[in-house]
Amino acid sequence: MPMLIRPEILAALRIKNSALYEHLAAGLLPPLVKLGSRRVALPESEVEAILIARVAGQTDDEIKALVKRLVVDRSVRLAAIQPSAAAA
Repeated sequence: MPMLIRPEILAALRIKNSALYEHLAAGLLPPLVKLGSRRVALPESEVEAILIARVAGQTDDEIKALVKRLVVDRSVRLAAIQPSAAAA
């Protein structure tokens, strides 16, 4: 899964760092993924989905609903690759 690090996210969305955190707090972006102690990223597909929604003219409420779906999808993908607790 290709990931975009913070500078790439900012460039793709054409926003500043402070706006990134405002978008995160408002639920307009999914939670960042920690890649290390000082590096965060988002899956490229999630950033692309949000950009497509913006271009399509979706409202902030529609974007928030999309973000919720993206977070659920991320959880489902994670669950699919994690070993089951029952297998232990």
